[in-house]
Amino acid sequence: MVDGSIPETGPQISPDKLARQLQMFLDDHPAAVLLEGGRILFDLRLARTTVAAEHGHCVLHVWSEERNLIRNVVDITVRKTGLRLHVLRMGQTKPQTMELQPQQRRLPSQRENTRTRFIPLLERLLPRYFPDYKVEALRTAMDLERSFGPAYARGMLVRGNAAWAVIAVNGEESQALIDGVLTLGVLWLHHCREQSGGRRLVEGLRLILPRGKSAVTAARLAWMRPGAAKWEMYELDEKAEELYLRDHPDQGNLDTHLVHAPNTRATEERFRSAILRVHALLPSNAAAEMEVVIRSGSEVGLLWHGLEFARVRTSVAEKSFARSEEIIFGSGANATLLTDDSAPQLRAYVAQLILRRRTSGDKRDTLYRQQPERWLESMLRRAPDALDAMIEPQPVYAQVPAFSAADRAVLDLLAARRDGRLVVIEIKADEDLHLALQALDYWVRVRRHHHSVSDSKRAADSKSDLERFGYFPGKTLRPDAPLLYLVAPALRIHPATEIVLRYISPEVDWTLIALDERWREKIRVVFRKRRERHA
Repeated sequence: MVDGSIPETGPQISPDKLARQLQMFLDDHPAAVLLEGGRILFDLRLARTTVAAEHGHCVLHVWSEERNLIRNVVDITVRKTGLRLHVLRMGQTKPQTMELQPQQRRLPSQRENTRTRFIPLLERLLPRYFPDYKVEALRTAMDLERSFGPAYARGMLVRGNAAWAVIAVNGEESQALIDGVLTLGVLWLHHCREQSGGRRLVEGLRLILPRGKSAVTAARLAWMRPGAAKWEMYELDEKAEELYLRDHPDQGNLDTHLVHAPNTRATEERFRSAILRVHALLPSNAAAEMEVVIRSGSEVGLLWHGLEFARVRTSVAEKSFARSEEIIFGSGANATLLTDDSAPQLRAYVAQLILRRRTSGDKRDTLYRQQPERWLESMLRRAPDALDAMIEPQPVYAQVPAFSAADRAVLDLLAARRDGRLVVIEIKADEDLHLALQALDYWVRVRRHHHSVSDSKRAADSKSDLERFGYFPGKTLRPDAPLLYLVAPALRIHPATEIVLRYISPEVDWTLIALDERWREKIRVVFRKRRERHA
């Protein structure tokens, strides 16, 4: 096979051989990284991985505290830099590519040296590009009280009573740290202004990022509030020691895709007998609580308080075009096909799930604590009007549009109000410094897919991407930009969230919604903080 090509006719070797080849690489390179679209999804030193050949597929399962990923590997290309995996997402037929690359282990001392050397580089560069300004107090010291870590170099450019806050990150840091620079930059700008005490006007923020790694920050920067500060972003070529200004209108590559909305009624009817078969294995009082989530037109997930315990999907018999439904329970190496022989195993597993994952369960239990965002998502999916009485209970969509580069740690829902206004709902069950800008990422993408009807000059019958792809059937959507709701338990909202929200463009109509900590029992709103309407 030609290097880099994507197979279109199925795997070139058996799933067993693919699994063995993949497992050998993982055994030989325990510090490898898994990439998609050039971005690191997992550092395998910080994640768990299983590879299994099952039911005619080579299944790769990788998970960490932040995200979970399952892909069918249909082919592998050996490259000098590692392995190129040709993979299928669940329910999709077109292969995509991922990369497994050995990682050069950087010792903490090496990382520290890289960050220390970055300061002299900036001290040489900044006077050359900003000759009218004096460079003041560049540092990478950790400041846990204000959430500043050593990955970011921070300082000021001062000219008389005027100044700019400066934050920079070197090219050796992970893409996740690089993408986080704007959050930390806003906090640094805010801190500089507070420290100046009115003696100095801190005009704005200058960000310095590695060349070719600024797309996410550029997209976010386009939606920062002009009246709150001046914003400038530069890309740094460290070898050439050159800075390149990136214009504000350049929003970068919005790495997202939209798939057709599945026909919920037809899909549920197609899998009705399989769903009832699982119902029959549950205690009578539990069947009504089981959640059925449509993953695609050919697959549904069966969940208990947000935790998927089984999946029903369409299968094709070998050497035949006949299609049938199969039920898989468990995941990764423990995934099992439901048969008469395995039914007691599923019944016992679900019994444990119901016993341990309940509102009055033991908070130390792993099943109780696992994937709290998914639990909160399941409650909001069933009762979104608990957040806003104007939200229609159905339909509520998850991860629409999906991010192409990664499965994100923050969960999102898309709903519509009774007046036709779209609502983007971002969910977090634990503290997250980057919640505000991650929510902005999703809002920008939803707005883009809804943008075709936001121009009043267009024909009255024009439709947005969302409408053309079958979302909110029969519903007339207002042309306004979506509302943005950021939802988290009150004690889990990071103090930085409100600061960052103040600097976001007034075009983003956001509401921060704090929930009672006992949200597993019932969704109760403790307080709301809205965007200032006069901003």
